[in-house]
Amino acid sequence: MKKTVLILLLAVIAGTGSYAQCNKRSVLTASTTEYLKSDGEIIKTVDELTTIEFDSKTITLKPGDQVMNGTVEFISCDWKTPYKEGKTVFKAKIDAGEGQTMQIMITIEGNGRYVTLHFEESADKRIRLTLDKFEERK
Repeated sequence: MKKTVLILLLAVIAGTGSYAQCNKRSVLTASTTEYLKSDGEIIKTVDELTTIEFDSKTITLKPGDQVMNGTVEFISCDWKTPYKEGKTVFKAKIDAGEGQTMQIMITIEGNGRYVTLHFEESADKRIRLTLDKFEERK
């Protein structure tokens, strides 16, 4: 019985830590953008500074000089080590300018060596960033 209570307590603590990371304002930076086909093959690579700032409610994408703001509609976090090993997935609605909006899915995934961000607007429009820098903003 004591083992069961201890295991449940540890699971709640781990889950709370993962969720708390989702609620923090994060700033991610990448210096290279890869445009991909639906099968993952690279179409082109662009050297440009891209910044992604988000929390559980809002997101701002800054590829180069362009700025796009949006609303996070769903977010899920599961990180064993913040921005080293784990995964965040979220769906957002982005203002693409000129009255256009787009539904996007972003997956941030760390495998212990690299952290990548996959941006997907549709099966045909996929972008991958290997992240260089991770920060929390207050």
